[in-house]
Amino acid sequence: MVVVPVGLDAGGEEVQPGARAQPLPAVSVRPAQEMIVFFKPETSAEQASLVLGKGSVYTANSKVDVPENSRATLSCVYSGFSSPRVEWKFVQGDTTSLVCHNNKITASYKDRVTFSTSGITFQSVTRQDTGTYTCMVTDEEGSNYGEVSIQLTVLVPPSKPTVTVPSSATIGSRAVLTCSEPDGSPPSKYSWFKGDTMLPLDPKSNRAFSNSSYTLDQSSGELIFDPVTASDTGDYSCEAENGYGSPAKSEAVRMEAVELNVGGIVAAVLVVIILLGVLVFGLWFAYSRGYFDRTKKGSSSKKVIYSQPAARSGEEFKQTSSFLV
Repeated sequence: MVVVPVGLDAGGEEVQPGARAQPLPAVSVRPAQEMIVFFKPETSAEQASLVLGKGSVYTANSKVDVPENSRATLSCVYSGFSSPRVEWKFVQGDTTSLVCHNNKITASYKDRVTFSTSGITFQSVTRQDTGTYTCMVTDEEGSNYGEVSIQLTVLVPPSKPTVTVPSSATIGSRAVLTCSEPDGSPPSKYSWFKGDTMLPLDPKSNRAFSNSSYTLDQSSGELIFDPVTASDTGDYSCEAENGYGSPAKSEAVRMEAVELNVGGIVAAVLVVIILLGVLVFGLWFAYSRGYFDRTKKGSSSKKVIYSQPAARSGEEFKQTSSFLV
């Protein structure tokens, strides 16, 4: 494998524009088998690519940031391919789709993307276009292959955040406040305010919050008090910012830190005990007055006595059976 630095001379020194670089020593390359990795020095305008064979593939910008509904061009420059076949794929999370196949834009993109030998151009990008695009170049016979990836970020300002703040929290317990907004691209970072004062990441770094104990996650927007203290009572709001457009702030919601109501708990327990005592007394009183015995007697059914018929003799008719109710 041969590593070729773009923009460096043979001695590894950076070549300034207009300066003559020392020639690189001759390198023996096996066609269609040699792996060449191009990488970008910090001062170079060209980005790295991975190539198998004699060809080379690179881009002028591996990170493209454009506002939503704007035009965006992703460059892909290649050389050393006799009959180049270009494909572009798009990866967003776990989803992969094909933008260009065999030098032609696919059906799902043809209405808003154009292809050229130097890259692809979006006529108008949306936030759904944010992701990684990879330009892959091969020869028709498959002897050469190269690829380069570009990160496209469609810039969308944050929307007004939504917050969840408990109206009251017991002192000594744990309280979780959340903040989120769905539109910002790149994803927003979140800051919390108590009144007009921004909460520091470390409460001990500011005297106004030195009595509080909380953690603040700027990526998720969670503010967790553990434990809640009396000084945590206040009006809380959240601000979302992603570096594009103006920050967006939520409405303020009040949280009261309250003491545990021990007297109320004791009173509730006493009420339950009294109710149980009344129930037990009522059962005992009813039993002692014979209420349950009368209920049993009143519910007994009438008895029916049946006697077997006597044997008949001759034609004499006699009563053969009787019922007593």
